[in-house]
Amino acid sequence: MGKFVLTEAKTGFKFNLVAGNGEVIATSQVYKSKATAANGIASVVANSQVAAVEDQTKAGFKTETNPKFEVYKDKKGEFRFRLKAKNGQIIASGEGYSKLDSCLKGVESVRKNAKDAKIEEKTEK
Repeated sequence: MGKFVLTEAKTGFKFNLVAGNGEVIATSQVYKSKATAANGIASVVANSQVAAVEDQTKAGFKTETNPKFEVYKDKKGEFRFRLKAKNGQIIASGEGYSKLDSCLKGVESVRKNAKDAKIEEKTEK
């Protein structure tokens, strides 16, 4: 089972979605407060379950409406995904993958792990 790990950053709070095997699947932006980060987590949970996949690596790809997972190739040639909320804001981003299939498995892992994920707060000591 996955979990959201909420941590304090220099300028606010951020979270990672971590799979049961300890791998980070997705990362958030930095939020100004713990409350807005918690809202971000709730948004990832809700939107990941209904978001379509927009594969921007294919010529003439179909533009999906938000919420959606955008799958794209970055400047290094790696495949990545980002989850956009209904308002178009990016609420989670994935790591770089060498293969498209692995990136799509990452999207499915977000759907699976976010659904029932608990929130764990990590504090700096």
